[in-house]
Amino acid sequence: MLLREETKRETDRKCPRCGGTMDFDPATGGLKCPYCEYGEAIIQDAGADTAEELDFGRETQTANRDWGVKKKIILCKSCGAQSVYDELEIANECPYCGSNQVMEEKDEDTLAPGGVVLFAVTAKQAAAKFTSWIKRKLFCPRAAKEGARPGAFKGVYLPYWTFDAGTESSYAGEYGIDRTVRHKDGVKTVTDWHPVKGKYREDFDDELVLGSSRHEESLMRDVEPFHTADNKKYKPEYVAGFIAERYSIGLQQAWEKAKKTIGQKLEANIEEKVREEHHADHVRIANIRTGYFGVTFKYLLLPVWLSSYRYKGKVYHFMVNGQSGKAGGQAPTSLLRVAVAVLLVLTLFLLCSDYAAYGILTLAAALITGLVCWFTRA
Repeated sequence: MLLREETKRETDRKCPRCGGTMDFDPATGGLKCPYCEYGEAIIQDAGADTAEELDFGRETQTANRDWGVKKKIILCKSCGAQSVYDELEIANECPYCGSNQVMEEKDEDTLAPGGVVLFAVTAKQAAAKFTSWIKRKLFCPRAAKEGARPGAFKGVYLPYWTFDAGTESSYAGEYGIDRTVRHKDGVKTVTDWHPVKGKYREDFDDELVLGSSRHEESLMRDVEPFHTADNKKYKPEYVAGFIAERYSIGLQQAWEKAKKTIGQKLEANIEEKVREEHHADHVRIANIRTGYFGVTFKYLLLPVWLSSYRYKGKVYHFMVNGQSGKAGGQAPTSLLRVAVAVLLVLTLFLLCSDYAAYGILTLAAALITGLVCWFTRA
């Protein structure tokens, strides 16, 4: 574990040319001076270059520790300025001199990250994604589009837990086979139900759980997946110049969430197994009991670009996956624009009396409705 001064030296590294503080550069994967563009490679330590899988059963620090409502004072070691930050932020930049603030050591209150999935998308590329995304929102008010600032992006490393686990499940239920029965009144489909039970084994790798309660899960799903196998063993240099959020969902709580998603996948996979084995038309699984073994975990920091804009007093968020560039976000809907589109369709209906034209306009109305749903969804 790095000492405080060693951590500060690595993440507050000064440019040998101009003396500026160097940041991690997604374009090169190294450190780069934002002033004179001098760059340096990051030297990985000897040994494994990815995050270590830790034994879940041996980890004692499993309690959830939520610092979400607390604040902290950060003392800049370069200029002496004091800044107030959310307690969840474990890395930031001094607003006065640009010195980087990172988590300096593992303490008894939190686990240190084991690995980092590096930024591969630059702030400029993220801003271009934002501009392209919001232009496609046809029913987004013009004022909101003009008020959105693509340049106001923050690079953030979000905390994630990943779990590997072997599972063995016993299940019981029934499957149905359809057959056709002819009656004097016509043809009727009848389902014959048969009991079924058995065992099912499946291994899960890197089951992902967001370690933060600050971000909407629907927004996170818009920008997932992350390729967690491409992580690097944690080094403070990788978060230089970026915010790194400390987890607010602890290891034990994350494992309970992981088991729920694993359980849903197991149920779907078991149903598919029964369906294929018995050529069934229907499957109803009433009971599944699952045992877990060989459970390991990693605590990773995953990269996103965050931006937000305000419209009529409400804040809308936008996010870009810092690894893949996949984008998602929220956009306000102009009720006036939607009303104009609906009135236009109704006017065309009234002006057309031809039956064929009526059918065409019905299809057009359906298409417009679909477009409204598509372009106004978050």
